[in-house]
Amino acid sequence: MSMDQGEVVDVVLVGGGIVSATLASILGQLMPDKSIRVYERLESVAIESSQVMNNAGTGHAANCELNYTPEKPDGSIDIAKALSINEAFEVSLQLWSHLVEAGALPAPSEFLNPIPHLSFVWGENDVRFLRTRHARLGGHPMFQDMRITEDDAEMAEWMPLVMEDRPRGAPLATTRVDRGTDIDFGVLARLLFDGMQRRADFSLHVKHHVKGLQRSPEGGWRVTVQDREARQAREVRARFVFLGAGGGALPLLQKSGIPESRGYGGFPVSGHWLVCTNPDIIARHRAKVYGKAAVGAPPMSVPHLDTRIWKGRPALLFGPYAGFTTKYLKQGSFLDLPRSLTFDNLRPMLAVARDNTSLTRYLVSQVLQSPEQRLGSLRQFMPTARMEDWRLEVAGQRVQIIKPDPKRGGKLEFGTEVVASADGTLAALLGASPGASTCAATMFELVQRCFPDRAGTADFQAALRRMIPSTGHSLSIEPDVLRTVRDRNNAVLGLRSA
Repeated sequence: MSMDQGEVVDVVLVGGGIVSATLASILGQLMPDKSIRVYERLESVAIESSQVMNNAGTGHAANCELNYTPEKPDGSIDIAKALSINEAFEVSLQLWSHLVEAGALPAPSEFLNPIPHLSFVWGENDVRFLRTRHARLGGHPMFQDMRITEDDAEMAEWMPLVMEDRPRGAPLATTRVDRGTDIDFGVLARLLFDGMQRRADFSLHVKHHVKGLQRSPEGGWRVTVQDREARQAREVRARFVFLGAGGGALPLLQKSGIPESRGYGGFPVSGHWLVCTNPDIIARHRAKVYGKAAVGAPPMSVPHLDTRIWKGRPALLFGPYAGFTTKYLKQGSFLDLPRSLTFDNLRPMLAVARDNTSLTRYLVSQVLQSPEQRLGSLRQFMPTARMEDWRLEVAGQRVQIIKPDPKRGGKLEFGTEVVASADGTLAALLGASPGASTCAATMFELVQRCFPDRAGTADFQAALRRMIPSTGHSLSIEPDVLRTVRDRNNAVLGLRSA
């Protein structure tokens, strides 16, 4: 395999998913003079973690995801993470509204559809939890439209499949937020890249595998890129590199050798969906109904009966059922996990294995589930479910962050995190949920962190405020700003409130 001397560019983005597409669009708006190259290993963009069946598919705004509002030992509810996630999702909505108004995105119905977000629980303890959660969240302006009911008839109106033939007697409760969304992040990524293709100094290369990174003596990075069809490698010199390749980001981050990457490891978790094949059943449910996660379950395994709009038509999923594989990507290698082990991260990885035996037991139990056991889980949400109306489908692959911890040796993180070099020339996004829904806020922070000279200029800040009107404000403590932002987003994106 020969090596060609390549071009010099400002920015290289590794991975063709929603995160890279979002960053490319932000850079294109804020710094249109930057030359940008995107390299995607597969034959098309957004067919790994961003593909509709491979991700959560929900506009994660903490409306219905109960794991974002943990219960404290004294029975009170911590809503700090819910407020943070909701505010970050509003940044995504502002970005999409701006791009629609600017003509860089088409009609929002091509990637976003309003879908109510519901939380459903049963049993005295969980009903008490939901009441307390609603009292805390519903009293805040960000969640003031949240409704709660314990009335069987009203719940049957909100979610008929969940209530049909349900045994009476057990306490039940449901909250509902009408201003929920279903988002096809795969379609959105493709539309964002399509908008960028109109720019003179932007190019997207599929079937191109980034194999290595090396600091350049001239500053920036030398990126080794292999054309998988031509079987030819070339070197691209970039002033800034972003690793947004999902589970593929960690191995490349390790290859970069930046000190900030030391000790980081990854724990892969796979999953499955039950996908409804009966159109009559699909037509009777239009909501995202989330429950509580089982003890020991990772956050992305919170069970939900989920309406999605896929290729313009509604679909119905239940799950996800967790699994385990040593792959870091759905189309990855079983050697991904062992190859990621280093002297730096071995101690944190072993410490996490020691401290997370409940997670290990949970994953083993999920892997060994029979079809009848999966159906039993579905029937907790939909008592009338029949196996002949559902098929099992493999979901996406997630890599949870493992990082050093001074006290325990290692810590397993279930969120997302940006790891960047001290000089701001390289950054990587690691982790999973809430991921795609909140990546716009993360990417705006990354741009200001890694391009400080530009971010400090008046022109940059003015452009940023045009894109994100809430810049410089906190939506969680400024209700007037929140109201103004939401009115605009509702009008442009077709969202609805109760």
